[in-house]
Amino acid sequence: MTKLSVNINKIATLRNARGGNVPDLLKVAADIQKFGGQGITIHPRPDERHIRYQDARDLKAIVYTEYNIEGNPQHNFIDLVLECKPTQVTLVPDAIGAITSSAGWDTIKNQAYLTEVIQEFQRNGIRTSIFVDPVLEIIEGAKKTGTERIELYTEAFAHQYDLGNKNGIDPYVKAAELANELGLGINAGHDLSLDNIQFFKQNIPGLLEVSIGHALISEALYLGLDNVVNMYLNKLK
Repeated sequence: MTKLSVNINKIATLRNARGGNVPDLLKVAADIQKFGGQGITIHPRPDERHIRYQDARDLKAIVYTEYNIEGNPQHNFIDLVLECKPTQVTLVPDAIGAITSSAGWDTIKNQAYLTEVIQEFQRNGIRTSIFVDPVLEIIEGAKKTGTERIELYTEAFAHQYDLGNKNGIDPYVKAAELANELGLGINAGHDLSLDNIQFFKQNIPGLLEVSIGHALISEALYLGLDNVVNMYLNKLK
């Protein structure tokens, strides 16, 4: 079975928009695990506009499943990960100020840098994953860095699936087959949703984990509104 790691960045965004501690990020993380989620993902950014560095520290005591911290391995991020010692660190080449991730690593151009960072995390017992596009040369480059896993950047697949083009899965299948041959574990994430996740899972051999945030939180709002509205109406009778 492929594990589900829930990205809770959007919960932090909602909390920060109002100030205070509603919704309670730690309670949400605890509840997700209680409901069966097999991991919690966070992606702190330098401006801390959603997940704060202190959140990463506080979650360490809450997350008893897989704890995955994503981000660009700049100095502050590296220090945070080494302090928190999550199950997994996912390296993402975000530009400062980026709204969301928009590309995977060039593992050929950045091979020496990635290798150095990965070795530091591995010395501290932290599993590593590199965020990559489904390009065979990039997968081969990832293998040379020494990473244990890759995370396939799935925005292109999701876009093509929405258009009705199921052939958009093909590059991901080929990338997964190569990763399996090379002994790389396979994660995936970005724009995966209830609409496309089953098709993706059925076609990707060896898919170990998916990280889903924006779609899952949005779907939770849609699917839960009926219940909450009626709870209010009952109390107002």
